[in-house]
Amino acid sequence: MTYDIILAGVGGQGVLSLAATVARAAMIDGLFVRQSEVHGMAQRGGAVLAHLRISDSRIASDLIPSGGADMILSMEPLESLRYLSFLKPEGIVVSAAESFVNIPDYPELGSVLGAVRALPRSLLVEAAAIAKEAGSARAVNMALAGTASLLLPIRLSSLERCIEELFGAKDPQAAEINRKAFALARSKGSAK
Repeated sequence: MTYDIILAGVGGQGVLSLAATVARAAMIDGLFVRQSEVHGMAQRGGAVLAHLRISDSRIASDLIPSGGADMILSMEPLESLRYLSFLKPEGIVVSAAESFVNIPDYPELGSVLGAVRALPRSLLVEAAAIAKEAGSARAVNMALAGTASLLLPIRLSSLERCIEELFGAKDPQAAEINRKAFALARSKGSAK
């Protein structure tokens, strides 16, 4: 089994925290993990890209080849479209439905969402609304993790443990909010 994920978004959205959560959960499950990230100029407002490869056997490369990703997991819908060349024909795009307008000529959101919906397999997540319902707008990345968890080859308990470890060390309240965002998104995703 190999499962390759492209994680995308804009600097400051929590893409790398999302990648770390999924990677650590896979390792708890005893899987092999390779990760590569590009975020040099993206500290605030620029593109962020992470390659995350999960397998039950050794992985030779950190990078996912063109046409090799099982999932694009994106914090921002336009960013999900930017990396479609990485997606397998049977792969899925899981993206936040809300835009992060970081360029002056950002396309009309309706057309961006229409392009995502037109893909053979896609899920648009009202991640900002879920995060707000959980108690913090900053929990968007864990809302996306909750929806993606329905598709990932990782145990739910491992993902929940990683959320607790990642956020609990900083602030117990942040851990609770992020757990809640994860659970809310997972329950809303399972209703589809």
